[in-house]
Amino acid sequence: MIGDEWDRHTERTGMSVTELHRAGRLAAEYPAVRGLLAGADPDTLRRAGQVLARLDPVAVLAEHPDVPVLSVAVTGHGTLGPLVPAVAAELARHGLLGRFTTGDFDGYVFELSDPESPIYAADPDVVLCLLDPEIVFDELPSPWTAADVEDALRAKVRLIESLAQRFTETTRATLVLNTPPLPSRFTAQLVDYRSRARLGIAWRTACSELLRLAQTHDRVVTIDVDPLLAEGIAADDARLGVYTGLHLSPDLLARYAREVGHLARNLTGRTKKALVVDLDGTLWGGVLGDDGIEGIEVAGGYRGKAFQAFQHAVKQIAGQGVLLAAVSKNDAETVREVLRDHPEMALREDDFVRVVANWRPKHDNLAELAKDLNLSTDAFVFVDDSSFECGLVRHALPGVAVVALDTEPALHLGRLLADGWFDVRELTAEDRQRSGRYREDLARKDFLDTFDSLQDYLDELDVQVRLEPADDAGVPRLSQITLRTNQFNLTTERLQPADVRARLDDPDARVLSVRSEDRFGSNGVVGAIFLRWDGPVLSVENFLLSCRVFSRGIEQACLSAVLRYASAAGAERVRGTYRPSPKNTRVRDFYQRNGFTAAGEEDGASVFVHDLADIADTPSHLRLDDLLAGTGR
Repeated sequence: MIGDEWDRHTERTGMSVTELHRAGRLAAEYPAVRGLLAGADPDTLRRAGQVLARLDPVAVLAEHPDVPVLSVAVTGHGTLGPLVPAVAAELARHGLLGRFTTGDFDGYVFELSDPESPIYAADPDVVLCLLDPEIVFDELPSPWTAADVEDALRAKVRLIESLAQRFTETTRATLVLNTPPLPSRFTAQLVDYRSRARLGIAWRTACSELLRLAQTHDRVVTIDVDPLLAEGIAADDARLGVYTGLHLSPDLLARYAREVGHLARNLTGRTKKALVVDLDGTLWGGVLGDDGIEGIEVAGGYRGKAFQAFQHAVKQIAGQGVLLAAVSKNDAETVREVLRDHPEMALREDDFVRVVANWRPKHDNLAELAKDLNLSTDAFVFVDDSSFECGLVRHALPGVAVVALDTEPALHLGRLLADGWFDVRELTAEDRQRSGRYREDLARKDFLDTFDSLQDYLDELDVQVRLEPADDAGVPRLSQITLRTNQFNLTTERLQPADVRARLDDPDARVLSVRSEDRFGSNGVVGAIFLRWDGPVLSVENFLLSCRVFSRGIEQACLSAVLRYASAAGAERVRGTYRPSPKNTRVRDFYQRNGFTAAGEEDGASVFVHDLADIADTPSHLRLDDLLAGTGR
């Protein structure tokens, strides 16, 4: 835990998680649990997980119906129960609520292969199939050889591959596998080094095959445990393995659960989008205003090398679609001079979408930055070495994830990466271009400020939109849009790549991508529309648009094109649904503003219909390349 973070959160609610449980208030206070566990140490997480695993999700949802729920099924080879509290705690740390189904001891083959199994019946979002070394060593003869292990591993990998194939073809769930560790107590049973080497090669080959499943199956994620073990975590506990059938150590299960928490955040559309860093004490050592440009620590000396390594890592993250910004209490021109001219800086001004250097409170600068980028503040991760500044940001902007650093720069990187804030299933070409496009968006905003009216601005912006049926190459980006878009997302349905691909293959479905560009450059794929024919009715199952292109008429142009397509294809009407969420309220009247009439509710969603009698024209300031027109049903 960093500083007295745990004490501050406890003071805010007056109780810890376990105390809330004892007082019977845990369900009522569930939204506070995220803050209570934000900086919790492993023992605190373990205790909290024990009570959170027993918490009734129905009771929480009765008090807080907007809390996102993730249905998690756990299966595997050994004892599985201890994993559930660890995952429950990690989900709670990210504001999620777990609903758990636990399989039987060594039941994973039946549970993944039989559609009548309890795992299938639970209709989970995620299935954790926990693999341990005993899946191989339990099946060896006595005595055994390295060749026996090779044969067993090949058979086991083939089995797991067939189970993954069957399961992912049958369900919508994401299947999470892991590479099983190889404890030394097995390798040491071979007394010759040649056999030990053969065993190691066979084991690593099998683990590589399991990792490859995540490359070839859209719904499979494989957690590589080797990097986790490299942190100094024990692979197993001999006594627990023998006496309880728990073949992975509690510490490894806790670390595995943290990885599951990162994945869960991505699956529920809660991946962070922007990294905002302080400068003094964070990107360089010293205080720029006191030490001057020549006096700050960047690469010289041991501390300077640590700061430079941190800069390289930040640049690596920013190169993968994470928006990088700086907020610092400093003189703006001096900061620009450092970023532009200091010979040892790894980060330069053009690596940032914006550098804010002034003497205003940092939380005010963060709020303004979020407005400029058209993002919610809960898309931000803020990194600072000042406990005072971190505390102010936590208090003023509770949605911001705060990473509190200390005076040891060698530990900066570990603290930034510990929670996988930016983890995604797959990186797309759009991701690598995101920072440049946001810089263009800020230029658009500056351009807007030169006009007296929005219409004059739009007339000069030269917006061009391309609406076209999607193809297989666009699947990763369209899936990503459903996972990352919250504000203009009419139903908040999250689709994995396999879900999008299934709709492409469905003869009654239409998947459309929306591209845009203007005088400042291309925005790339900025939206997705999912349609479905049901007899004479065309349903808009979901319509999503990136927050970067709001208020340019793109949504009206695309919806009008869909209505014209429906009319030309002989539809009687078009049906749309809006499912409210805490973040999509700005589009609650989207259909009504575009000629639809309310038609009641269905499963908690508002239903709207358009009779196709009066279809609005494409906005005059915009050029639409409509490749949907004339494609038929």
